[in-house]
Amino acid sequence: MNIPAPAGIDQVMLNFSPASLQVLNAVLAVVMFSIAIDLKPTDFQKLVRNPKALLTGLVSQFVLLPVVTFAMILATTPPPSVALGLMLVAACPGGNISNFITHRAGGNAALSVSMTAFTTIGSILLTPLNIAFWGNLYAPTREILRATSIDPISVMITVGVMLVLPLCLGVLLNMKRPALTKRLRTPLQYLSMGIFVAFIVIALAANWGLFLQFAGAVALLVMLHNALALATGYTAASVMRLPEFDRRAIMIETGIQNSGLGLVLIFGFFGGMGGMAVAAAFWGIWHAVSGIALAGVLARHKAAR
Repeated sequence: MNIPAPAGIDQVMLNFSPASLQVLNAVLAVVMFSIAIDLKPTDFQKLVRNPKALLTGLVSQFVLLPVVTFAMILATTPPPSVALGLMLVAACPGGNISNFITHRAGGNAALSVSMTAFTTIGSILLTPLNIAFWGNLYAPTREILRATSIDPISVMITVGVMLVLPLCLGVLLNMKRPALTKRLRTPLQYLSMGIFVAFIVIALAANWGLFLQFAGAVALLVMLHNALALATGYTAASVMRLPEFDRRAIMIETGIQNSGLGLVLIFGFFGGMGGMAVAAAFWGIWHAVSGIALAGVLARHKAAR
């Protein structure tokens, strides 16, 4: 099945200034910090003592999802830049709104937050590794990677400074000043997500003509990709015979990707390549819509623990 795309989608570069990239880096760091102040070292210790659900989630996120994405690309043969954009999104850690959506869906929110933390830490190594491995395995995207010559170490540093550092600072603050983080938690989470959404809207507005021109070419692919990601997470958790409470968390964590990180990498290392950027931006919109809708359905049925 070949999904057609407008001519030139691989050559288009979106308008995104270096200053805007720095602002996006800062916004994502604040969003990560707002999640981290929900965590304590004991949360990690519990999962280490009983790691089955966490390990299932990590395998689903960093192994199964890239495999499923690659199979989908082979079946649909999208334009190379769109294919690489989907691979890059699949290589990113779980998205920041996954915790909120898991809570709304009646899933294990503590597992979701911890998975976000662990996948964020793991993404320092696994995100550049997955981009390089799967991108080079597919001939059309291999050409983009060769022309771009991204440095995996630079990607690791970007992910570390933007996500892992605020994660560690948030956990440390929650450990040292729990009363302060209790007051900050809810308003900071809403504020950070509001700023993030506003930033994406402003960035889209600056490229609205191009986004409208190309969004239709990636919409069906992103919807299919997101559905496969959700199905992958739920299937992996079911195969491991985890309770429904954990299945919902792993499903949502696998299906809600950190597309904001994807955009940072696309503009920072790929020059804002049109197909990649539109795929990641549409992912950022669609996974929130599908996730909230799914949570509304699941919330009607209490999950067995």
